[in-house]
Amino acid sequence: MTAPAHHPAPAPYTYVSPIPVRRAHLGDALASEWTKIRSVRSTMWTLGVMILLMLAIGLGVAAIAAASEAPMGEESALGFGFFGMLPASICVITLGVLTIASEYGTGMIRTTLTACPSRARVLMAKAIVFFLLVFTVTTVFATLVAVAQVAIVDTAAAPDAGEWLRATVGAGAYLALLGLLSLALGTLIRHSAGAITVMIGLLLLPLVAALFMFSEALKSVQEWLFMYAIPSQMIALYSSRPPFGNEGPAGWEPLLILAVVTAAALGGAFALLNSRDV
Repeated sequence: MTAPAHHPAPAPYTYVSPIPVRRAHLGDALASEWTKIRSVRSTMWTLGVMILLMLAIGLGVAAIAAASEAPMGEESALGFGFFGMLPASICVITLGVLTIASEYGTGMIRTTLTACPSRARVLMAKAIVFFLLVFTVTTVFATLVAVAQVAIVDTAAAPDAGEWLRATVGAGAYLALLGLLSLALGTLIRHSAGAITVMIGLLLLPLVAALFMFSEALKSVQEWLFMYAIPSQMIALYSSRPPFGNEGPAGWEPLLILAVVTAAALGGAFALLNSRDV
């Protein structure tokens, strides 16, 4: 009886995908975050309300000033942009927090970090997409409001190039940075309502607290809060000189101060995001 012949085992079946395989990079994360931020309703609602506030309040204040025919001296009408910028900042704060904290609330952050294990890349992509979106929208509508205000208030002085740049690009950058600060705080707190509450407190509480500091011993603290509270910084952005006395930031200085604070907060957010569990 002869032994059965041994045939070699067939080669394992191999499949070659027609789709090229490559390593993921920042561009992929940017595309993902852009898809998310433009497809959720919160983006449309917050930016829509922000635009409405900037237009309605900015133009309304300019119309009231024009109707009063009060002389404004050397002041330009661009300063009226502050009145729309302050309430609009609440919308930007809300969107900044929701950009990341909402994913923690729904559990979507686990899917995001599974698709892109590099947490630093995820946060960087969120920050870049958010900043560019808010900066573009706010700059466009701040420019429209500024042009309309100058046209409506004919008793004001003609603004120079620096005032135009701060009232348009500067205002857009300030709101975008304030939103980035909110995004960083949302990363640290990981709770939408809590982070929004804290940010609104940072926006309004220092100025409100300063209004009730009647003690002479707290006078220096009161002056510091008046100068460096966020609403005061917004006013200073529209002015070439300090709005409260001879000291304090003015012009582009408030934007630089907020940029430093936001960079520090984002640095802390990057560090904690890498060290904490989801």
